[in-house]
Amino acid sequence: MVDVERAAADTIDIAIRVHRELGPGLLESVYETVLAAKLAKLGYEVQRQLPISFEFDGIRFDDAFRVDLLIGRRLLVELKSIERLNAAHMKQLLTYLRLSRRPLGLLINFGGATLKEGLRRIVNSHTDFASSRLRVNQNTE
Repeated sequence: MVDVERAAADTIDIAIRVHRELGPGLLESVYETVLAAKLAKLGYEVQRQLPISFEFDGIRFDDAFRVDLLIGRRLLVELKSIERLNAAHMKQLLTYLRLSRRPLGLLINFGGATLKEGLRRIVNSHTDFASSRLRVNQNTE
């Protein structure tokens, strides 16, 4: 099984290099293609534009959404190439993490002058034993 933290660190390192070399503002598909190829070259299993299905209350929702990259079957990566990220982009990735039951996701925006301002790490801390109150990425202790 892939170490999700190692995969995240490698993904961030590669994303920074790609952003520096290609610059900001290209189409998302360019960054996705290059990032996927570089990660595969490091030996990671990389799936692009992977349709994700989920089940709720006995109803199956096939191909409900697509993730830009799934690395090592554990790390979700959502790519953007926009002026700046907003809360909706983080909710999008959190939704993908929860419904696919994956532990960690990276939201990477290649649209800014530096990648540091466009990088968010989202952790799926939802458990089946959470209280009935709405909790978004909070520790229940």
